[in-house]
Amino acid sequence: MVLIAFFCFCAIETTAGLWASSYMVGSRGVAAEIAASFTALFYLGETVGRFLNGVIADKFGDKRMIRVGAIGMLVGIGMILLPLPTDGVALCGLVILGLGAAPVYPCIIHATPVNFGKENSQSLVGIQMASAYCGATFMPPVFGLIAQFADVSLYPVFLGIFAVLLLVLTETVNKILAKQEVF
Repeated sequence: MVLIAFFCFCAIETTAGLWASSYMVGSRGVAAEIAASFTALFYLGETVGRFLNGVIADKFGDKRMIRVGAIGMLVGIGMILLPLPTDGVALCGLVILGLGAAPVYPCIIHATPVNFGKENSQSLVGIQMASAYCGATFMPPVFGLIAQFADVSLYPVFLGIFAVLLLVLTETVNKILAKQEVF
């Protein structure tokens, strides 16, 4: 489940960044310059969020940071999805999506010894990275096919499916680990 969650996260992260401008221009009618600027702000949000994550992650823990990040991503995607007459909310949703994405990758890696045991963590980090790279490599082109043969307006739906799956999988892992700690 952790490997699939990592795949989902990287599918969201790379698809969000690579297709944001195309969605904003092609589906929402936003000017290309504005769409490009807010795509850059997606990455800025993620960068600022990673810095903040480094400062507060030890206080809140990996599980909570992943949960907050996934929920933040869903909020951002929801803002992008809103069919409001103004596109400001959708554009700000890109920034929120970036902020939400920030803690997920480092916290999944940091939680590896807890999720898989200290003795397995070194090997499992590599396997997790492979799963992450598969999501980053294959899912943006898959969305490209969807955009070409269906519609680019499916962008937030595509991201939302992976975000929900990420949240469900990580919460399921947390419940399984909590049950194991009881015994």
